[in-house]
Amino acid sequence: MGTIAHFPGTRLQIGFDRLELTRILDLYGRMVAAGLWRDYAIDFDRDAACFAAFRRTAERPEYRIEKRPALRNRQGIWALIGEGGSILKRGADLGPVLAPVERRLMKLVAE
Repeated sequence: MGTIAHFPGTRLQIGFDRLELTRILDLYGRMVAAGLWRDYAIDFDRDAACFAAFRRTAERPEYRIEKRPALRNRQGIWALIGEGGSILKRGADLGPVLAPVERRLMKLVAE
């Protein structure tokens, strides 16, 4: 097979792998179906990858899900950031970090 050679002066980007993006987009789809979110944005940078979910297009994101590999051995690679910029949850696994958002989808079912 071939090898990947990076050109001098180019920066590497952090991104989501297929399973991570599938899990995030699944949550996004359920939130859209519930009428809570309407738009999203994805940003890839040298230090982090960010998925932002919006209630309306012209507002600040309600939640941001960030992946920062540099924090893997410290606070965890994943962070859930609220609308005001406060960090709501950090962790090494994506599932527990998304749990506060998924709790919003739970509804009490009466018998």
